[in-house]
Amino acid sequence: MHTEVPIAAYLILAAILFSIGVGAFLIKRNLISIFMSIELMLNAVNLTFVAFAHQWHQISGQIFVFFVMVVAAAEAAVGLAIIIAIFRTRQTLNVDQVDLMKL
Repeated sequence: MHTEVPIAAYLILAAILFSIGVGAFLIKRNLISIFMSIELMLNAVNLTFVAFAHQWHQISGQIFVFFVMVVAAAEAAVGLAIIIAIFRTRQTLNVDQVDLMKL
């Protein structure tokens, strides 16, 4: 017996993931935690794209997710490189202690 998961379940999961990401983004003070929160929000949006694409039997949503994943991979590489550079110069990843205008 094959039953499909309703789209509402995917959308609720995506909303929960996005809410966790927003909450962590607003609460956390560590740059890596903030970066991971942004990635979690991006994955929640990707889940929404795939859910709607599956609901309407369209491949375009899934293709768009692949493009978003490619951009996210590049963003992750650049973002982590910037975080490493900040850590090497400031010796901290706490956003309250990092002031980029001061040397």
